[in-house]
Amino acid sequence: MDRLKQYARRFARVLDYIDRHLAEPLDIERLSAVAHFSRFHFHRQFSAYCGVSAARYILLQRLRRASFRLAFQPTQRIIDIAQDCGFDNPESFSRAFRQVFGQSPSGFRRQPDWVGWHAKMRPPVGEGVPNMEVKIVNTADIAVAALEHRGPPQRVNDSVARFIEWRKASGLSPIASSQTYGIAYDHPDATPPEAFRFDVCGSVAGEVPANPQGVIAKTITGGRCAVLRHAGSHQRLGEAVRWLYRQWLPASGEELRDFPVYFHYLNLSSQEPEHELLTDIYLPLR
Repeated sequence: MDRLKQYARRFARVLDYIDRHLAEPLDIERLSAVAHFSRFHFHRQFSAYCGVSAARYILLQRLRRASFRLAFQPTQRIIDIAQDCGFDNPESFSRAFRQVFGQSPSGFRRQPDWVGWHAKMRPPVGEGVPNMEVKIVNTADIAVAALEHRGPPQRVNDSVARFIEWRKASGLSPIASSQTYGIAYDHPDATPPEAFRFDVCGSVAGEVPANPQGVIAKTITGGRCAVLRHAGSHQRLGEAVRWLYRQWLPASGEELRDFPVYFHYLNLSSQEPEHELLTDIYLPLR
């Protein structure tokens, strides 16, 4: 088991290196050296571990980063996005984007097909959730403005875009100073897509007037919570939540309070590389 963990950690170094250097040329010699693997076998080792070739993985990670910038940074030029995500020119970026997602970058920016996006993209491979520190804290009530997403979990980003539109139009929950939360009422794998519920939230200091986006006032109820800090892609939050329920909770002797698990996004995927994302997961306790 120790050898398996060491092997996983070596690959974790490679994947972290890729994420931190997406804007730079990435070749097999460099990547195999990062993990201290033989370059003659690295192709096969990478494909066996990740399920795709190194070149394909790098391409998908570059397109993943570009997708978030296209959707949530509408003022950033497509040529700048292409360069920042490691493409030599806008033509190669556009060609790769269309081949993978069936949309041009500009078409995705206008109307992103998140359902199709999720079908092509998988959560980054990693080690799981080792050596996680859980803290017990007492929280106060949090007044939030909430947009209730109802429908397939793959379309949550459509609701995120609508919530951002409300934030900009109202000025009541500014991105720069307001805290951002997500309330997960349902397990995405155990709930029919049409019944899935998730609230996109931002803290507010006052009332939330009626608005065309459908944002309403809610409260995240305070009390005792187990808190686990997750570093990395939001797509892997489910693994951390499963770890809390399957391993930490039974061993803790704690009992759950009647409020759903929720997330405090300490920074946002539209503004930070995925490896720098930090999210606090709150599991409400009695």
